[in-house]
Amino acid sequence: MRSSFCGLGALVLLLGLVRVRGEVPVQVDFQQDQFTGRWFSIGFASNSRWFQEKKSVMKMCSTVVSPTAEGNLEQINARKSLFVRTEEAGRFRYTSSYSGTTSDVRVVETNYNEYALLVGQKVKDGQTFTMVSLYGRTKYLRPELVEKFTRFGLEQGLNPEQILILPRTGEKILGVVP
Repeated sequence: MRSSFCGLGALVLLLGLVRVRGEVPVQVDFQQDQFTGRWFSIGFASNSRWFQEKKSVMKMCSTVVSPTAEGNLEQINARKSLFVRTEEAGRFRYTSSYSGTTSDVRVVETNYNEYALLVGQKVKDGQTFTMVSLYGRTKYLRPELVEKFTRFGLEQGLNPEQILILPRTGEKILGVVP
């Protein structure tokens, strides 16, 4: 049976295995209420083994980000996940239901109505893992935003083979970003 993964659903699992290289700042004056709503997964980049094994079957999907009564963010896509806010706006903690490990997730840059660039951090078994995500309010983003995502992934220590632009559902795999 051929399995396929919804890109953002896979993010939930990947965030349990990721780590940022150094301290990456969050979006200046992050506005959580403007971040809520529907997003599409456009690209992922990671050095985790899980991502490398599954990236050939990952596809673009959408997720809905909603505020909770406690001021956290709930993400619903193929799975439901909770991003718990921290004292720093734009920075969240995510605990994987799969592994039980906690990751640091940061909204690095967003203009709220077009794109968002996120990064997660995690050290597992002494190894550093990185996950960079590019979200869009639509399935198509300007090429310069995709290039920004690629550059940011490379700046985080990832190599080109670890960077993927997700294919839209029903389309062929676009492959690894050159």
